[in-house]
Amino acid sequence: MTHTLTHFRPDSVPLRAYGLVLLAGGLWSLGGIIVREIEVATQWQLLFYRSVALAVTLFGFLAARRRGHVMRTFQAAGGAGIVAGMCLAASFICFIFSITHTTVANTLFLLSSAPFLSAALGRILLGERIRSSMWAIMSVAFIGIALMVWESLGAGHLFGDLTGLGAALGFSGFTVALRRGKTVEMLPAICLAGTFGALVAGAIALPLENGLVIPWHDVLLCVLYGGAVLGLGLIMYTAGSRYVAAAELTLLSLTEVVLGPIWVWLSIGEVPGGMTLLGGMILLGAITGLAIHGSQKGNEIAKAASGYGSDRLVENSQPIRPGPLGLQ
Repeated sequence: MTHTLTHFRPDSVPLRAYGLVLLAGGLWSLGGIIVREIEVATQWQLLFYRSVALAVTLFGFLAARRRGHVMRTFQAAGGAGIVAGMCLAASFICFIFSITHTTVANTLFLLSSAPFLSAALGRILLGERIRSSMWAIMSVAFIGIALMVWESLGAGHLFGDLTGLGAALGFSGFTVALRRGKTVEMLPAICLAGTFGALVAGAIALPLENGLVIPWHDVLLCVLYGGAVLGLGLIMYTAGSRYVAAAELTLLSLTEVVLGPIWVWLSIGEVPGGMTLLGGMILLGAITGLAIHGSQKGNEIAKAASGYGSDRLVENSQPIRPGPLGLQ
């Protein structure tokens, strides 16, 4: 199902694209609170119900948006969609094991290494040029990350740390695969990630004691996490990925890293230290700077994509089709 760009507004679309990615990170920051409120469910049970809710939500969204053409949309995503789904599913699994074996702050700080991994993978696999200004902003962000990690790693949770880094690597692979398939609808990748996650978690949980039986309280929290927090956030993130380079995508979504420890601190008293808060403020400043600085580049992309004098995008990008949240 082919779409064309109409009524494109180059002055507003890029700002909306950056805003969607920022909002996605804000939604994801609520995940730590939800996990801490789980009473009985094991990691694999949590992953199963969360993944099922995510897959159902995304399939329902696609069915409503692509009436009669859902399977064609999955086919169009192709190999990039499958790779993106597998990388995201791996990230989901690593994230849950990390956040249940160390503090929320520590997991999120380790996840914040994703922009650097995305920059490297995007440069190697996609040939995306990293501007000097982007390196400068990432350097500022690294200072903030270093301050936070320095304090939080002192507690020493090796397994939680390693799985946190695994989550960052998986999310970077997902981001780069999204950029690879940006000329087609890539929301099926998220649905596939939920499906892969549910199959793996279900296969492991079923033979264990209690199988998939957990209290309704935990089921509802898992569904809220997968359907609303992850599902809506990933729809926003995927929409923004059509316009924003891989390294910038993960840097903007680091609002999750800044806000996540704050919500857990305010709700259940899991208090981050002073260096953690200072590093978070520096990181937030870097994210804000990127959003402001990147809007000018986004205007150029929007103009090219809408046919205003060019059929080629800047910085090795390709012509873009409309995003799922009105980026058109």
